[in-house]
Amino acid sequence: MKVIIIGGVAGGAAAAARLRRLSEQAEILLLERGGYISFANCGLPYYIGGEIKDKEDLTLQTPESFRKRFRIDVRIFHEAIKIDPERKTVRIQDKKSGEEYTESYDKLILSPGAEPIRPPIPGTDSDRVFTLRSIPDTLKIKAYIEKAKPRSAVIVGGGYIGVEMAENLQKAGLDVTIAELSDHVIAPLDSDMAADVHRYLKTQDIRLLLGQAVREIRDGRDAPLQIALDSQTLSADMVLLCTGVRPETGLAADCGITCGARGCILTDRRMQTNFPDIYAVGDAVQVRDFATGAPAFIPLAGPAAKEGRIAADNICGLDSEYEGTQGSSVLKLFDMTIATTGANERTAAAAGIDYDKTYLYSASHASYYPGAANMSIKALWEKDSQRLLGAQIVGFDGVDKRMDVLAAAIRLGAKVTDLAVLELCYAPPYGSAKDPVNMIGFVAENVITGKVKQFFWHDVNALPRDGSVTLLDVRTEAEAGRGRIDGFRNIPLDTLRERLSELPRDKPIYVHCHSGLRSYIACRILTGYGYDCYNLAGGFRLYESVMHEKAVPDVSCLTGK
Repeated sequence: MKVIIIGGVAGGAAAAARLRRLSEQAEILLLERGGYISFANCGLPYYIGGEIKDKEDLTLQTPESFRKRFRIDVRIFHEAIKIDPERKTVRIQDKKSGEEYTESYDKLILSPGAEPIRPPIPGTDSDRVFTLRSIPDTLKIKAYIEKAKPRSAVIVGGGYIGVEMAENLQKAGLDVTIAELSDHVIAPLDSDMAADVHRYLKTQDIRLLLGQAVREIRDGRDAPLQIALDSQTLSADMVLLCTGVRPETGLAADCGITCGARGCILTDRRMQTNFPDIYAVGDAVQVRDFATGAPAFIPLAGPAAKEGRIAADNICGLDSEYEGTQGSSVLKLFDMTIATTGANERTAAAAGIDYDKTYLYSASHASYYPGAANMSIKALWEKDSQRLLGAQIVGFDGVDKRMDVLAAAIRLGAKVTDLAVLELCYAPPYGSAKDPVNMIGFVAENVITGKVKQFFWHDVNALPRDGSVTLLDVRTEAEAGRGRIDGFRNIPLDTLRERLSELPRDKPIYVHCHSGLRSYIACRILTGYGYDCYNLAGGFRLYESVMHEKAVPDVSCLTGK
């Protein structure tokens, strides 16, 4: 059996190695049009910023090591230019010599990946405008910084690569501005969870311009670039385009392989295309969103490697299926960690799912042990089934391990209330007896069983201030003195029972504290005395974070302590 694999990064390299482990007899040909295989895309920003010192560390395998260990014919700088599914041949061009030749196959795996989007903005052809997707891109940016000594950079796009590059360009000595078309950075986050990220970026001296489209880039050669936005013009010595990627599927479409609306290759759960002997894996493939069931384009290295393994399994006669991608991801931003998994509010609503949500603000480990830092957590679940749909966490210490637990729970079909009974490791330096993951389950269970009724930050400003409802702030007087929500009366929690006579029983009461915990206790007290009570999920902290970002362009008040 002869297998040709087109594309030698995550999906293609994983497929090749799995094929060899399953069959010593298979003839395996791996084609890569670039000069590197199995390289660490996600590590590229850290080489530019100097965290990774040696560029050789970016390559997990070299063509030589792959050939030696797996007996695979690796041909770098060889590009597949045409596929003939009827004759089962691939036309290939040697990129160095220009020579073309044809190879036959029994099975073919496509792993062409995705390419950076270069938006139709005048001026993006300047040699001071860069994209980042490959090792040559990285070396080009690094060489420019070392030779030209730029002092400033504008990053167009605030996705994962954009914010990672903001950190790393700053570490390389540049003043950095992010211009993002949306109202928030990092698209998998909901805007309320991104508010903390915005504030933190500004404390790190990253300038952030939201809701701003880049209209033109003017290159005066001996002068700084002029980047024209909707409302202003910026000067910078370099521009980095981080406006997303699109599946690179022209080769597949040209030979009749079925592609979806976004251009993604369509496969079945065995990664098989409409041609039985052609498989496709990785960033070029349309997947099923595991949380919502909707078709999706989710380019991530982990899923690509799993898909490559599944394609190899099926080629070798094993029954293996891909169950979908849930988009689990984590991002380091200076000292902050941002993590997401599963559905957010936008994707859940688009899929027509009737969901509920809640927020927590919990310490990374026992608060009495030094170094505890609070993390902001948001969880979504389906109302009818209580199935956990997704989660987002923004914080410092301990974010990644909580998100891994939540990602596993979603994959295994857990209800949100199942989180309450998980037995997780506890010692004061690492966690709490009531872990934040458990707390999500406790809070959701209270909501689902009617022990507490919630309202949210986006409901606050619409609450009547005409006396028809009671608005109550149960923080301490000192906390209330540092900032209030208009119309809310302050009665500290510890004095609430003694002051019940001040609260009319015939009106609903909307209660908030700093994080939602004390106001929950207040609601239980008030409910016990016959009041109709609603608790502000996420508390004043979340409300103030979101509102402050909407009202004030620049702020420096968020730390990791």
